[in-house]
Amino acid sequence: MLIEPVELVGVAELGAVHFIAIGGAGMSPIAALYAELGVPVSGSDQADSATLAGLAALGIRTYVGHDPVQLGDAATVVVSSAIRENNPELAEARRRGLRIWHRSAALAALMLGRIGVAVTGTHGKTTTSAMTAVLLAGAGADPGYVVGSPLTATGRAWHLGSGEAFVVEADESDGSFRQYPAGIAVVTNVEADHLDNWGTPAAYAAGFVDFAAASGVHTVVTSADDPGAMALVPAIRAAGKRVVTVGESAGADVRLSGLEFVAGGSRAFLEAEGDRGELVLGVPGRYNLHNAASAYAVGRALGLPGPALRAAASGFTGTSRRFEPVAEVAGVRIFDDYAHHPTEVAATLTAARGMVAPGRLVACFQPHLFTRTRDFAPEFGRALALADEIFVLGIYPAREDPLPGVTGRLVADAAQAVAPGRVRYVETLAEAAPALAAALRPGDVVITLGAGDVTQVGPRLAQLLERQA
Repeated sequence: MLIEPVELVGVAELGAVHFIAIGGAGMSPIAALYAELGVPVSGSDQADSATLAGLAALGIRTYVGHDPVQLGDAATVVVSSAIRENNPELAEARRRGLRIWHRSAALAALMLGRIGVAVTGTHGKTTTSAMTAVLLAGAGADPGYVVGSPLTATGRAWHLGSGEAFVVEADESDGSFRQYPAGIAVVTNVEADHLDNWGTPAAYAAGFVDFAAASGVHTVVTSADDPGAMALVPAIRAAGKRVVTVGESAGADVRLSGLEFVAGGSRAFLEAEGDRGELVLGVPGRYNLHNAASAYAVGRALGLPGPALRAAASGFTGTSRRFEPVAEVAGVRIFDDYAHHPTEVAATLTAARGMVAPGRLVACFQPHLFTRTRDFAPEFGRALALADEIFVLGIYPAREDPLPGVTGRLVADAAQAVAPGRVRYVETLAEAAPALAAALRPGDVVITLGAGDVTQVGPRLAQLLERQA
């Protein structure tokens, strides 16, 4: 189901605000910023967590479990796409006739009165939005931001900021990216995904045009190297928008050349109107250089100097769950990554390959969503074949109910077809760390991949390896 935009009002006009599923990665930063602005905030989640404790420390009333009485005197209730209609708090809010907003509207209200920068795309939007925030801050702009994962440098995914710009990660999966009042829109790339909501690849691509051609947008930054993104450029320009392209293509407005990759980092020569020089990152991968070029283009569109933006790029140290180091134990290095689409898995494993010597690259992948597994199992198999050893787990369902015949074995079988003898299927999360520990040897690099709870495997594996050592 697609989320339709609603009319916005300022945060100060919302009254007391209650967040259902306040502990989620997409909800907690918004709740924190509302509290910082002096709004009375409360919220509930199905389980206790460190996030709930952190929100409570900010003065927010938090509850474990869902009960209608917890709405209190709320005038506005905020929900995510994961909240079902039978949630008792949502049902009570509807009975009372309260204002009910999707999280995207609550986030969009924070952008009112500022220059909105909305970053979307099938892949790379978390890193690109985080890089944009870091580059703008490093160039002295002090932007506000809400991104999809905490910055490793600060441990936070939000900042109110005092500058004109407000940067958000704009989720295309449910169509909610059309809600944001942006002046600058970034489309990192476009490749078919989330067809459970959009129906067809053509409808999915058309959604990006709607996003980029919105009335308030004046500048669109997109990839010169991505066929899906470039296919949309004529329609976006026809809507009267200025398009700035970035990438390695000869005609890119912000062009990268001479790319170099070293363990844990990357660099390139960047050329743009009025500026040319080196771009140096402390994170690996070609895709991160492209992400940084998009962030740089946003800064230039805001009038910031190119040299200052390039210098600030070296200060980006990553975000949680994006090629994040977990541990190094008994000669084995463990990383964790959020990659959950075949293109993302391939890009992450390609970047990891440059760090493997003399050992093996070991991938532990947890498929995310039954529909995505059904639609892309062969593509996942080919992407995972970039690793030397492959472990595939059962599906993390997230918001979906099971589909007949769709299990993680579809991915494992697809990988086995192109990487015979290198694939093992491990159904449960509890089995993953022991299976990996039994197979590893010094010099190996392990990367856990997926948008679900596979992130728990790395720490458990580290503990097992420590015991064995």
